[in-house]
Amino acid sequence: MSQHPYSELTPDLILDAIEAQGYLCDGRLTVLNSYENRVFQIGIEDAPPIIAKFYRPERWSHEQIAEEHAFSLELEAAEWPIVAPMQSPDGATTHKINNFTFALFPRFGGHAPELDNLDTIELLGRSLGRLHAIGASSTFKHRPAIDIQSYGVDSREFLLSSGYIPDNMREAYDTLTRDLLVAIEARFKQCTYKPIRLHADCHPGNILWRDERAVFVDFDDCRMGPAVQDLWMLLSGDRQDQSDQLEALLEGYEMFHEFDESELVLIEPLRTLRMMHYAAWIARRWNDPAFPATFQWFNTERYWAEHILELREQFANLQEDPLTRPNGNF
Repeated sequence: MSQHPYSELTPDLILDAIEAQGYLCDGRLTVLNSYENRVFQIGIEDAPPIIAKFYRPERWSHEQIAEEHAFSLELEAAEWPIVAPMQSPDGATTHKINNFTFALFPRFGGHAPELDNLDTIELLGRSLGRLHAIGASSTFKHRPAIDIQSYGVDSREFLLSSGYIPDNMREAYDTLTRDLLVAIEARFKQCTYKPIRLHADCHPGNILWRDERAVFVDFDDCRMGPAVQDLWMLLSGDRQDQSDQLEALLEGYEMFHEFDESELVLIEPLRTLRMMHYAAWIARRWNDPAFPATFQWFNTERYWAEHILELREQFANLQEDPLTRPNGNF
């Protein structure tokens, strides 16, 4: 039996799963860009195509997926711009076939927003302010939180024991990440934030821009955490650029939800934790053939040398003053 979880997800099984939900497939099946899960565009007879997302087995529990979908439908009901899962006549959003849980979504086209335009960033801030106003109204009971343990400590320990780090770089990674976690913890202690429900993976690739508006997709990683987690990935460039972008973002955001500026101390810690978590994510998925084929550079000395260099740059960033908004109070 194959070790990777998608070995049994054949085209026939996929089409059978869709037709079991009452659709008549026309045989067109297009693989979309996704690695953690498997996502397909499915052609439907005499109707627009739909998107089918097959969740990675044993990653999320049924309760955790249900919370993701309930949050998405709550946002959709509030007319927030999201591509939410489709509901069957009985209200179900998740379906099963063999060992796979899957969900169906309407197809929605668009492109990533232009983040060099401050007007665009302000509009995204409005959307995120509305998202967080809704997200703060309740809590997840089953989904995890963004924290130092799962993103940092667990990632570090896994990689050190995995054998992927070259022997001649292992000590450098060990000592550097230990120091990073100390610096990150110190920053987190400077901010007492109230965790809210987040998108949690709000990079530009998960935002579809069309007709002068943004629509958000892929709440697969939604978690509890600090509000700034959904903001910092929209900032880029030098410090002045990021400061200007932050001001535009918060100008839109604060039209709908209050932002605690003390959370700005968490931007570089969260960036560092994401980098550590990303490296461990690839390593954990290496037995899935899609990963060696896509991330060919991962299991090389060059990658680890560059990764350690990037983490050293993050350590330097953690020694600097946190980013602030122009004329901010923090």
